[in-house]
Amino acid sequence: MLTSTYIHIPGVGKTVEQRIWSSGIRTWDEFIGQQDTIPISTAKRESILAGIDISLEHLDARDFEFFARCLPSSEHWRAYRQFSRSVAYVDIETTGLSPKYDCMTVVGIYDGNRARTFVRGIDLDDIVDELAKYELLVTFNGARFDLPFIKHEYPEIEFNQLHIDLMYPLRCIGYKGGLKNIERELGITRSYATTGISGFDAVRLWYQYERGDTDALELLLEYNREDIVNLETIIEMVHQKFIEKTIDNACSNKHDKEG
Repeated sequence: MLTSTYIHIPGVGKTVEQRIWSSGIRTWDEFIGQQDTIPISTAKRESILAGIDISLEHLDARDFEFFARCLPSSEHWRAYRQFSRSVAYVDIETTGLSPKYDCMTVVGIYDGNRARTFVRGIDLDDIVDELAKYELLVTFNGARFDLPFIKHEYPEIEFNQLHIDLMYPLRCIGYKGGLKNIERELGITRSYATTGISGFDAVRLWYQYERGDTDALELLLEYNREDIVNLETIIEMVHQKFIEKTIDNACSNKHDKEG
């Protein structure tokens, strides 16, 4: 989808992008080859051609920061396929909802092969170096919750990566509610031990661990690992639906206007 995207180019909004798609042009290569068939001004056409050249240079260099800056944050999902080789699925557990008054207890990071859980009082500080390794972050409600919590405790983390907060594009294709509800709708099951556990239970398990219950910590870590692994499962299941919804809406809008 990234190579079908134009809204990151200066001066190009969704209206122009939709006009390009509605003309049957999808990729940057198609735009270059069929530019004269698109109903836009010469100046706009030349601006987009220059933007495509710059974008290809940054894509070849795997310059994720360029696309993180230029793409609206709500559209970072468009870069998933191009940068998924360096992705971290991230989820945190905390003692409450406020970064000011509560603290993180566990941070889970999954790179598509290995799931790691970092625990307060053991190795939580290691997330500073770990998160810096990735070009793309994927969370659920991370823009409002996970990343602000991490940033509050570790302000040195830049978060200069692309970031896909799945909650928002999922809403656009009809999946609402919390992560566990969406998992159920998609047919994703959890282990017997963690089925039914909620964020409130995660707080309880942490306090049990602080009182000496190591089994509670193991259950909390299993719960967190399933969160991060399931984020990959979800985006792989629905990413094509994100694309179809975006492009279909553009074509529908055109037909509505013509009608």
